[in-house]
Amino acid sequence: MLEYFVLSASFDGLSREDCTPGGACWVFVRVRFNQFMYGFYPVDQRWRVDLAGVLLLLQISLLVLPRFHFKALVIVLGALIIAPTCLVLLSGGMLGLRTVETREWGGFMVTMFMAYYGTLIAAPLSLLLALGRQSRLPVIKWVATVMIEFWRGVPMITVIFLASNLLPLIVPAGVTVDKLTRALIAFALVAAAYMAEVLRGGLQSVPKGQYEAASALGLGYWRATSLIILPQAIRPVIPNLVNEFISLFKNTTLVLIVSLFDMLGIIQSALTDPKWVGLNLEGYLFAGAVYWAICFSLSQWSQRLERRLAAKAHR
Repeated sequence: MLEYFVLSASFDGLSREDCTPGGACWVFVRVRFNQFMYGFYPVDQRWRVDLAGVLLLLQISLLVLPRFHFKALVIVLGALIIAPTCLVLLSGGMLGLRTVETREWGGFMVTMFMAYYGTLIAAPLSLLLALGRQSRLPVIKWVATVMIEFWRGVPMITVIFLASNLLPLIVPAGVTVDKLTRALIAFALVAAAYMAEVLRGGLQSVPKGQYEAASALGLGYWRATSLIILPQAIRPVIPNLVNEFISLFKNTTLVLIVSLFDMLGIIQSALTDPKWVGLNLEGYLFAGAVYWAICFSLSQWSQRLERRLAAKAHR
């Protein structure tokens, strides 16, 4: 493998003719790299994608810094400021920015867009569903249970396909919903159902005495839940939650079913070019390396978070 992928591999060049036999042709990845990252986004507007990426990396960096104590503020500011700002940067139509239709999006930017905004929708929705299923109010519990069981019981690829094709038929006349938005909503609903069950397991692990103690202190439902119950409920289910986030990130590849080209879709499209036919190994290996690096980073961050929370608990 070392011989084929590194020592005898070809890295420099502009075409397949520059690749030497007996080794991997990384020239394919090098030549198509920008397309893998930006898809069909206009070249002169790609600085907007870069700026949105910088904002996203800044938010993530602040969240993973162990000694940064304002993570809740970063999450709130991310939802209220960074997320809308990135959306404006990518789509345009405001602040003098040229409008870029989502049909011109693609590549890794679509993968990150689906993962980031899918998490932004799914995480709070899953918490509400988990709390709703634990509620003593029959109507709220019934609605939450139906939502969870329905979305969890349908394959995500089916939900995305149906949302893309059926939603335009049921919305009022004159109302249009972007294809990427349709896929994102379906994607987030299914992910929220799975996350809700993970959070419900954590809520069930909290001793009943904690609820009674919070009530004895005169705390209302929401204050008791946010200050006492949730911190104890989330800690033991962090590995499962991170596992759901990893699955959510990898499932972004399913948008290809509705002709949205994420990074893997762009690579598959590039492999149909007669100039690069047959280089499937290099293309898929590059995609696998990118997905693995991000998923492994999430796993390492979760383990570090577990150790830090365990140390705090012992103190």
